Amino acid sequence: MWRAAAGALASHWRRHPGQAATLLLGLALATALWTGVQAINSEARASYDRAAQVVSQENRPVLRARDGGPVPLADYVALRRAGWAVAPVLEGRATIGGRGVSLIGLDPLSAPVLPAATEPADGADPLPEEDGATALAAFIGPPGRLFAAPGTAGWLSDAVPQQVLISEDVAPGTAIGDIGTVADLLAGVDDTRDSDAGGRGDPSRLVLIEDPPPGATPLSALAPGLVRGEPEAGAGIGGLTGSFHLNLTAFGLLSFTVGLFIVHGAVGLAFEQRRGMFRTLRALGLTRRALALLLAAELALAATLAGAAGVALGYVIAAALLPDVAATLRGLYGAPASGALALRPGWIAAGFAMAWLGTALASTQALWRLARLPVLSGAQPRAWALASGTAQARQALAGLGALTLAGIAAAAGDGLIAGFAALGGLLLGAALVLPWLLAQGLAAAQSRAQGPLAEWFWADTRQQLPGLSLALMALMLALAANIGVSTMVGSFRATFTGWLDQRLAAEIYLDAGTEARAQQIAAWLDPRVNAILPQVWTEARLDGRPAQLRGLADHATYRETWPLLGSRAGVWDALARGEGILVNEQFALRSGTGPGDTVTLDGRAARVLAVYSDYGNPLAEAAVSLDAFTAAHPDLPVTRFALRLPPAEVPALMEALRDLFGLGSDALRDQAALKALSLAIFERTFAVTGALNVLTLGVAALAMLTSLLTLAAQRLPQVAPIWAAGLPRARLGHMELARAALLALGTAAAAIPVGLALAWVLLAVVNVAAFGWRLPMQVFPADWLRLTALALAAALAASALPARRLSRRPPADLLKVFASDR
Repeated sequence: MWRAAAGALASHWRRHPGQAATLLLGLALATALWTGVQAINSEARASYDRAAQVVSQENRPVLRARDGGPVPLADYVALRRAGWAVAPVLEGRATIGGRGVSLIGLDPLSAPVLPAATEPADGADPLPEEDGATALAAFIGPPGRLFAAPGTAGWLSDAVPQQVLISEDVAPGTAIGDIGTVADLLAGVDDTRDSDAGGRGDPSRLVLIEDPPPGATPLSALAPGLVRGEPEAGAGIGGLTGSFHLNLTAFGLLSFTVGLFIVHGAVGLAFEQRRGMFRTLRALGLTRRALALLLAAELALAATLAGAAGVALGYVIAAALLPDVAATLRGLYGAPASGALALRPGWIAAGFAMAWLGTALASTQALWRLARLPVLSGAQPRAWALASGTAQARQALAGLGALTLAGIAAAAGDGLIAGFAALGGLLLGAALVLPWLLAQGLAAAQSRAQGPLAEWFWADTRQQLPGLSLALMALMLALAANIGVSTMVGSFRATFTGWLDQRLAAEIYLDAGTEARAQQIAAWLDPRVNAILPQVWTEARLDGRPAQLRGLADHATYRETWPLLGSRAGVWDALARGEGILVNEQFALRSGTGPGDTVTLDGRAARVLAVYSDYGNPLAEAAVSLDAFTAAHPDLPVTRFALRLPPAEVPALMEALRDLFGLGSDALRDQAALKALSLAIFERTFAVTGALNVLTLGVAALAMLTSLLTLAAQRLPQVAPIWAAGLPRARLGHMELARAALLALGTAAAAIPVGLALAWVLLAVVNVAAFGWRLPMQVFPADWLRLTALALAAALAASALPARRLSRRPPADLLKVFASDR
């Protein structure tokens, strides 16, 4: 009996291959979008872990000097002789080739982890296969090797004698080499600064490779000046980028949820068309439990096949989007993210698990209804409808509850958890309320309808609403996500463009490379430009946190254009007198600091004069007067300048600088080129969210198609009497198109306020917690019209096939309705 029943159930898919394809496609798309996002997140986190392992040496405990200075070399020698397995790490900061770089020196004979290289930075042929001895000899030199991130390795290779290799394991602005090589660089570069090394070769810290052996001399006896602590490397990047990955995961989960509506529709259609078969099998003696198990096994097989296809498609999606994600992470966060994708068991297993879970969720309702229906009720549409129920009122109340919780989380909560709780409550609540809202609108239209055909149209639309509710909820979620994200990105773009006009006020930006060359160029420029504004910055400690310190000249360029958010009168005069500092919005929001407050800058108290916007910078930043900056850092060379001159003279001056001083495109940029580059980086930053939005909207349209196909088989008993009363089949088909368009327009109208609320939460809550700045919200009605048109087109495309089938339905099929039990 089991084998015969399984064959009967499988025969449905042989007769309807299109339905099988829809089921597999919906589940594969849902799995693919989720798997793609997880693959991206997994690869990025693996990059962080590799970088953290290199810097912190596999997150092992460290030994540091009590006074915060370098570790005396004698203490290191004493620990090694006493059997302590420690590895020295030397850290320092130097300006090489006119640019600041963090140098990290490791001992390759004791360090557990060394960075992996991909290719030389100078464009030479890829590295040949090297054995351990050859690689070690090249690493320790002379002249030695340095490992650096792609953006750092390019210019560093032109400024140091060492061979510079590109490595994705190293954070931007950092170079890693042998401890002796790094010590030579820190001691031999004239403009070395902020080095943690005391004497040449004194390590900054010692990494404890393994716990000391039993009976070993304790640390307090061997090196009383050292203390044991836990590593700090990697924690900052992980916390900073956690919001970005949570955001991607939310998009992936939304896409997966929308994809499940397709599966639900396909499963519902298959169950609807096999109701007669279910009744026959039950009448022949197949138990409810056996029928449910056979259907569950059938769906598990489909989930496995679709999961495999979804994982493969997710890999393709991730490989296409990962370069943009890596650029975002490097640009917004300074995180060492790789642009290459590797197959990892974790996200592959998660993809299959989500496919099985999604299939179970999408089919549970149908299996439950099947198990509860009496034996001979399976072929009666009204019995099936009553089993499904239309708990719109209860659903709407639950939705109002979710919306209330979302409002509380947004108003009273703080941080990412509150932000994403508000987002989840908003989307869930709006989706649950949507069917009730549409039903109320249809009821109002029905009450005002004139004529029996109009009344039937509105009543029939209300009757179809329960079957279409899931697809319409999916469409609303997709539209709301598109509106919310496009509003956020549009607000960011408009604000960012205006901010660039303020920050990039000078006509030309010049990087001389060396101090001697800078002085020569400045002397030549002095009579030819209106102003030469030095561009200087360095690392600092702001309230004990890592920060950047910038020096600003007392000039009208900054007084008139610098983007201050909140300030007191006479800010620029007070800054020029050295009476305080400016801080960026990131620091102000994270520390709760405002104008008039006092903070510590490199251990000295400083009054905050104003807060300025600093979009795109993941770090805290402060600005002081140029005189104060020079007094605090007299050895820092000035190699970069902003030049003010009439715009009409810019091309000629840039051409003269290229001819006389051989300045290339990297050393000489005009305002327009810098703005174009910044905007290009901005567009690439949000490419991944735009792609996910498009995919989600496409999946929602497919969900609507499957729901309409499901209803088409159920609607013959409602349509046949209208046709028999004299309404042509073509007119019926046109009414089907009108019905789908009407429901899509109603859904789009509901999605607009939901999308705007979503954008507000993203800008006012999530964005502040994730990036450290808040953007003014702007609205873009043209985007609403475009998305409404897309929703209408999707609904018409989804309803075209069912409407065409209805308009060409043979009269004999319609007449059979009156001769059957339907």
